[in-house]
This record gives sequence, structure tokens and C-alpha cells, in this order.
Amino acid sequence: MSKIALTVKNYTSEELRSLLRKDEKFQQAVRLYACYQVSLGKRPQELESIYETSFKSICNWVNRLNEGGIEALIDKVKPGRNNRLDSNELQAIRMILLTKKPEDYGYNSATWTGPLLIDLIRKEYQVDYKKAQIYNILKKLGLTFQKGKGIYPEAQDREEKVTALKKTSGIKGG
Repeated sequence: MSKIALTVKNYTSEELRSLLRKDEKFQQAVRLYACYQVSLGKRPQELESIYETSFKSICNWVNRLNEGGIEALIDKVKPGRNNRLDSNELQAIRMILLTKKPEDYGYNSATWTGPLLIDLIRKEYQVDYKKAQIYNILKKLGLTFQKGKGIYPEAQDREEKVTALKKTSGIKGG
């Protein structure tokens, strides 16, 4: 009787790794367990592949534990850059995107695009953003970029001409 291979069906490896990295308590436990293994005599070089991190990180974890205790193994909050638009301005932009059309602001378009939004923010709030950052702002507002599907009326005409040509030339196909 052969053994059945054990597999994970509902998640990819990348999804599982992402879930693990999001949980700060889990991260603290991983670091603590790596420190525990060092205390048992394991070398940091042996632990690199197990924890998917560098020798230097493992050494830093051990030093943090030695200096600050278990609490030191939790990452500190990384504040990042301050927002250039405050929450009221962001909500105003959200309302514009949900209730107004670009035509209302003098743009020759029926839908909002990243470049149009960049221009609107520049005109209304005197703040410049790059295209990639606009999509981060949309995500923060709970919105997503919707890519339009091009409709080409001439494609229908072409299809009719091709069908007619096939009928008259005796070419089989369809």
C-alpha cells in the first residue's frame, strides 16, 4: 500500500507566506524560535534557509532578545512619509470619482484615468503625484482601477466583409 502525498489545496505557497508575514505575533514567535535554536547550539548559517532570512537578521534577532527581551522581537511601527493630502481631501476626491464625470471638470473623457486624476489633484490641491502613486491612493480609498475594453465598430464591418469574401470565393472555414 503506497502512501498518499500530503498537499495543500486551498492556498499557494506565496499566499501562505504572505499570511505568515502579516501576523506580528507569528513573526515574533519565529524570531524567538530561531533564538531558541541558537541557544541549543545551532549556527545562524544553518538557520538561514529554514527561516528564509539572512545570517545578519538572525544575529540581529539574538542581539535584540539579549538587549530588550522578548518584546524587542516585535517590529517597531514604521511611519513612512506623511500624506500630502489629508483625510478630508482624500474623501473629497473619492466623492468626485464616484459622483462626477471628468467632463464636469473640462476633460474630454467619459471615464476617470490615472493621468486625469493626477491632473485634477494638481489643479485642485497643488500636489503632484506619479502615476504609480495614484493607484495606491485609489486602493486606500477602497477603489480600484478599471481598465476599459475597447470597442472598434470597424471590426464588425471587417468580420462581415471576411464572411462575405469566404462565401463568394469558395474558401471553407468559419
